[in-house]
Amino acid sequence: MKPELAALLDTARDSGDLLDSSLENIRQLLDASDNPLYEASVTELAEAGAWSELNDRFFQKLAFGTGGLRSRTISSIVTAAERGSAGEGERPEHPCVGTNALNFYNITRATLGLARYLKSAHESEGREGRPSIAVARDTRHFGAAFADQVAKVATENGCDVYRFVEPRSTPELSFAVRHLNAGAGIVLTASHNPPPDNGYKVYWNDGAQVVEPHASGIIGEVNAIASESYETLPESERGAVIDLGLEIDESYMLNLESLLLDPDLVQSQRDSLKIVFTNLHGTGGTIAPQMLRRLGFHCDTVAEQDTQDGWFPTVKSPNPENAEALEMGIAQAERDGSDIVIATDPDCDRMGVAVRNATGEMQLITGNQIGSLMAWYRIKTFTEQGIVTEANKAHTILVKTFVTTELQGAIADDFGIPCVNTLTGFKYIGEKLGKYELAIPAELRADYRSLSPGQTRALRLQHSKFFIFGGEESYGYLGADFLRDKDGNGAVVMFAELAAYAKSKALTIPELLDGLYLRYGFHREGQHSEKLEGADGAAKIQALAKNYSDAPPTEIDSVAVSRVRDFSKEDIHDEEGDLLPKEKMLFVDLADGRAFAVRPSGTEPKIKFYFYQRPAPCSDATIAPEELAAAKDAGNAAYESLQAAVIADMRSRLDALS
Repeated sequence: MKPELAALLDTARDSGDLLDSSLENIRQLLDASDNPLYEASVTELAEAGAWSELNDRFFQKLAFGTGGLRSRTISSIVTAAERGSAGEGERPEHPCVGTNALNFYNITRATLGLARYLKSAHESEGREGRPSIAVARDTRHFGAAFADQVAKVATENGCDVYRFVEPRSTPELSFAVRHLNAGAGIVLTASHNPPPDNGYKVYWNDGAQVVEPHASGIIGEVNAIASESYETLPESERGAVIDLGLEIDESYMLNLESLLLDPDLVQSQRDSLKIVFTNLHGTGGTIAPQMLRRLGFHCDTVAEQDTQDGWFPTVKSPNPENAEALEMGIAQAERDGSDIVIATDPDCDRMGVAVRNATGEMQLITGNQIGSLMAWYRIKTFTEQGIVTEANKAHTILVKTFVTTELQGAIADDFGIPCVNTLTGFKYIGEKLGKYELAIPAELRADYRSLSPGQTRALRLQHSKFFIFGGEESYGYLGADFLRDKDGNGAVVMFAELAAYAKSKALTIPELLDGLYLRYGFHREGQHSEKLEGADGAAKIQALAKNYSDAPPTEIDSVAVSRVRDFSKEDIHDEEGDLLPKEKMLFVDLADGRAFAVRPSGTEPKIKFYFYQRPAPCSDATIAPEELAAAKDAGNAAYESLQAAVIADMRSRLDALS
């Protein structure tokens, strides 16, 4: 570091403008690298007095958590060195400089640590040959360059790399890890985050996101690496790059076909059901519309949004949870009379929909409602087909997260299907699937991955647990175990069949949902996310989470709290008796059946609140048809009152912490 820059930074630290941690991380980065981009960017920001920007970029080292890394690649202030040869409005030539940003520095550290851990595990298990890593990316900025860097670092450190040449979805990466028997997987994505962000998500050899004990092992390796420099292995010991093409797409789609439970139903409705699909400039357009047409559905796409573009230029946010993201699809559906609009996020692991209701208007339905309808339809159909019977129900399972609607649990219970709750994050659902696979006798599962979905289902129904459906409220769903993450492509297939079923009964999707409310009671769920960005925001999020843990409410909205579950402190076991890892989440039940949960987001600078209106405990949940409208009105009013009370309580806690 040049003396004049060092003096400027020291002065800023002494005056309180620059955090001690920021100064320390700047020094470490510049001392460990001779990349001129780094010092040029820091110098420009320091000379401009952009201390808040420097603190946001350097207040911490981007920690490799249990899901990997996620942060911005393009900052709100782009330095001249980062801009490089790019013109105004174009993507900068270089990613954002900083220890708290996703850039080549952190991509290199993460890949180096993963490769070291993978090689150690490979050797300790006595496996022959080199370990391998499957790598995919979505359409976000710097994705291709980051994938090239991952391949370079991994191969130079003794791992083979299976690399998708073109953008592909997160679920297809999960499938590829299993299909190729790779040792690990990496997908470069920030899911539905804003355009400046990107991420690095890691999978283990079962195709699921890493969990313990491998999570801690990888985290330890990555976080111990301070520099992006490493010693390259001799050429004879390096790995090879194997590019993946259409053959893996075809294998994936053959498995997706098995999600369709009633092909004759689809054929009977193919001329009456019209679908509009949009990938919101992401990866979903590669597989989803192709699958729909292949299975006999009528599917049009939103041409303006077919382009794969990391700026996501036609939407404010590429998030299918948001009404705005579906506006172009809905407008197209209104023009051509389509029945449903389906959207997937950039890496196609989430799916949102709009459906035509009984008055002919397009209506959004929530992730909780989508999941409940698909869970009900799949359980009902498997039962009607004689696949699930009284004799084997104990060998079936529905899996959901704690923050997902209890309506799904009520449906499962009504059919006699066990339901198990997991912590937030699909990695925990993937972990359950791994557990069920391992419960099959070893001699019968030796070639498990080469068996058809029907064959694996038969094994699970006899020896383990047949996974009927799993999901989380944040628009993630899974209907099979040939991959181990939420699957937007598969969800498109499952929801399209549900829509065909509704058509065959002369019902709309909202009318199907009303049928569930009549039987199981009215349920409404929603969220509030308090966004607190930067170094100061991160501290507030942690302080607020601690405050809820230390002083949970005893009354909300004039109703007594009946139970508090603190997942950060208590030993909590799930319905199968498995002890849950500690997590910063508080779940609060009220005496009248309502509930709320609070947890910091693991991927965004937010603390999230979940609200639940549901039938009171021990009450008869059924509703007479003539009483449904009044029950909805009362339930919606109770929900809104709860939401307002919790947000007011949160605001007062934040004020007290300031």
